[in-house]
Amino acid sequence: MSWATLAVTTGAILMTAVDGGILPAVLPAIQQEYALSSTQAGLVNSVFFGGLIVGALLFGWISDRIGTGYRRTWTWNVAMLLAILGGALTFGLAGSFAAFLLLRIPMGISRGGSEPVNVALVSEWWPKEHRGFAVGVHHTGFPLGQFLTGALIAAVLGFAGWREAFLLIPLLGIPIIVAQAIIGTRRNQAKVYDWIDRSGLTRPLPELSTRLPGSMLAPVKQALSNANVRWSVVLIFLFLWAEAGAVTFLAVQLTQQGMGFGEAAFLSGVSGLTGWLGQVVWGTWSDHAGRKFAIRFLVIGWALTLLAMIFITSAATAWIILLAWGLFRNAPFPVTYALLIDSVPRAAGTAMGIMIGIALGVSGVLAAAASGWIIDQYGFTIHYIVLAAICLLGLFPLSRMTETVGKHAPAAE
Repeated sequence: MSWATLAVTTGAILMTAVDGGILPAVLPAIQQEYALSSTQAGLVNSVFFGGLIVGALLFGWISDRIGTGYRRTWTWNVAMLLAILGGALTFGLAGSFAAFLLLRIPMGISRGGSEPVNVALVSEWWPKEHRGFAVGVHHTGFPLGQFLTGALIAAVLGFAGWREAFLLIPLLGIPIIVAQAIIGTRRNQAKVYDWIDRSGLTRPLPELSTRLPGSMLAPVKQALSNANVRWSVVLIFLFLWAEAGAVTFLAVQLTQQGMGFGEAAFLSGVSGLTGWLGQVVWGTWSDHAGRKFAIRFLVIGWALTLLAMIFITSAATAWIILLAWGLFRNAPFPVTYALLIDSVPRAAGTAMGIMIGIALGVSGVLAAAASGWIIDQYGFTIHYIVLAAICLLGLFPLSRMTETVGKHAPAAE
């Protein structure tokens, strides 16, 4: 059942990536229809990330209050249903720019709420000794989803418009919601914990499902009392600022090189073809070499490949550079998430919600608008130099964090 849960939650995170990737992929078409500058387009993305902040904090906290383990399935399913609703409303009601802007909020809430709950869920169905591997494999859904988003949108734009992309693509999440509800039960989780015990491994938590005692703010207090949680937020904030800045305007950059909307949307997702490999390799390696050790390499790889994006001038160079970026792009997140869950296993949902809400949400709000302004004023070369510098700043919070795996790790909670 651990493998079945991993397969379903990987599909779930794939849909999280797809839902979050629709807006950047169709942004050139939206810019054209509403006559938006890059700065205005960045503000559209900022509204989406504002909803994401609310969703991550709210759903992460709710999942800890309702209960860990199999009970997180209920919270995740509600979060994903919001994306389907938001997509349908975008198709039906986004006749004006104001309406389109407001409808970024429910889709942002769904995107923010689904990831922290899903990551915490998969970590509670695998032994601690293999947490980095499990979260790494689970997060292959992100690069695969990023590639699939580009391919799906290119296909939809072949016969319809960007509104239909918001309607049709989120509907693919319905079978995953059903599968998650069937597999994520108390009975199945009990089978997993019995297997962990028989194998002589360490349970993620002693009990199948727990609720933190104390006040409603107890999960928040426990999460924020841990230094690793606080510094992880800073580290992931910097990574996500760099990613939001790069991804939001990547399709725009490609169209400026003479590519059509469909081709640009497709190429903007090709990093997913190598992203899955980076996540599995780096996540598994972190189980043995240490979480911090793996992240150091990823910081450097990120900075170098961001600088290489300056030299994207054709479809061929886009393929080469974006495939190289894929080896690093998604890998820091599952490794850091594993470190965070190692640190506060009983408040994992809240800790993940804080990290994703603050780091992903705030970086998205600021990075998209700031990057749009930099591109308008100085062009893509300065844009990528700034993003690489931001990424390298991540070495400082990393130095302040405590290792959770290997001989340098302290005793678990």
